[in-house]
Amino acid sequence: MRSPGRPDPSRVVQRQFWRLIATGVTTVEASLAVGVSWPVGSRWFRHAGGMPPISLAEPTGRYLSFEEREDIAILRAKGTGVRQIARALGRDAGTISRELRRNAATRGGKQEYRASVAQWKAQQAAKRPKAAKLVTNDRLREYVQERLDGTVRLADGTAVAGPDAAEWKGRKMKPHRADRRWVTAWSPQQISHRVRLDFPDDESMRISHEAIYQALFIQGRGALKRELVACLRTGRALREPRARTRNKPQGHVTADVVLSERPAEAADRAVPGHWEGDLIIGTGRSAIGTLVERSSRSTLLVHLPRLEGWGERPPVKNGPSLGGYDAAAMNAALTASMTRLPEQLRKTLTWDRGKELSGHAQFALETGTKVFFADPHSPWQRPTNENTNGLLRQYFPKGTDLARWSAEELDAVALAINNRPRKVLDWKTPAEVFAEQLRSIRQPGVATTD
Repeated sequence: MRSPGRPDPSRVVQRQFWRLIATGVTTVEASLAVGVSWPVGSRWFRHAGGMPPISLAEPTGRYLSFEEREDIAILRAKGTGVRQIARALGRDAGTISRELRRNAATRGGKQEYRASVAQWKAQQAAKRPKAAKLVTNDRLREYVQERLDGTVRLADGTAVAGPDAAEWKGRKMKPHRADRRWVTAWSPQQISHRVRLDFPDDESMRISHEAIYQALFIQGRGALKRELVACLRTGRALREPRARTRNKPQGHVTADVVLSERPAEAADRAVPGHWEGDLIIGTGRSAIGTLVERSSRSTLLVHLPRLEGWGERPPVKNGPSLGGYDAAAMNAALTASMTRLPEQLRKTLTWDRGKELSGHAQFALETGTKVFFADPHSPWQRPTNENTNGLLRQYFPKGTDLARWSAEELDAVALAINNRPRKVLDWKTPAEVFAEQLRSIRQPGVATTD
C-alpha cells in the first residue's frame, strides 16, 4: 500500500483511462491522454487483464468529488470556516465537518487538509471487499473449472491425453503453429447458460460469463488459476477490448477505398467488369491469387511463385518477402493478369484487407481498375470470391504447398472451373457468359483475351 503522502492516481483519471481503452485506442495513447506515463497505463491494463476493474459510470453527487476536495483545501488554507465552505460548495455543513475530521492528513502530529490525501483516504474507506462467488462456492467453482479444464474423453469415459503441449509461461497462451493441450474448453458463455439447465432449482449455481472472465483475467480475484486462460479458444493472456480489434492500423485502407464508396452498379451484377479477389494460402508461405468477375463468375488464377533465395537464407526484418505475395510481387502479378482483359471489363476490384494489396494506388494507375476493400471480418461482402475459393480447394487443399504449381497448371484449373455449368447462370458456364460479354463490348482495335 502506498503512503498517504503519495496517493494512487484518482479514480477520475482511471475511469477516464478505461473509457478511452473502450473506444479502441492503444494503452500508450490512453495513458498520455489522461496525463500518466505509459508504463503506468500498461500496468493498469495488464493487472486488470484488459478489463475495467472499476465502474465506468460517474459517481453520484452524494459523494464529494476530487474537484470539491481541492476547493475545500484552498478555502481551508485561507482560514475559511466550515459553514462558509459548505455554502460555497452547496453542501451541508456536517458533510464538510466530517470530511475535514476523517480525511485530513495527520503526518507530523497535526491535522492538515490536502485534497490528494483526502481523495486517497476516501477511496480506501469506500472499498467494500467482497469475495468473488467462485471463491465462496466450491461446487460452482468445480463446475466451472471442469468445463474449462476438464479431460477429453471417449464415449465410454476413457480419458484421451492428446498431444504433449508446451508449458504455460504466463504470456502467450496460444502457441503459434504448435500443439495445444486438449481440454473440454467450454466458453464462459456456454458455462453460464448451461449451469441453469443443469441446476434449475438451485439459485446458488448461477454465474455470469463476465464473472468467469474476471476470475480468469483480473489478478487478485483468487478464484480460478490464471493459466486456465489457455483453455479459452483465443488463448489470450489479456482480454482485448472489442473496439480495439476494429481499430488496428491499416494505413493502406483510406476513406476513399472502403466498400461503401464502390459504385452501385457493382452490387447488382448487371454490369460486367467488377471483380472480387483474395488469396488462398498454402504451407511454406505459398499462395495463389484468385480473381472472380461478379457478373459471369469467370475466374482468373494469379501465379505467385516464391522469389529466388526462399528457404536458402533466413528472412531479414523489414526486408523483401521471398514468399511471393508481398505488395510489390502482388502488384506485378495482378497487373499482368488484369491487363490481359479489355479495359471495359476491368472496372473495379473488391479485396479483403490484406496488406498484400497495400500498393493498390499504383495498381489502379497501371490497370485503370479501382480497388475497394471490404469491411474487416466481413467475407460475405465478397460472396462470389469466397464461394469460388471453396471450389478451388478441391484442387488446392489446405495444408499443401501451392508454390509447386506453374502458371500453365493454374490456367488449366481455371479453365476447368470456368467450364462447369452453374445454376445461377441458368446452367451456362462462366466461360460462355464471359464470351458473351466480350462479344458485346468488342469493337475494332480493342484487344481481347483470345
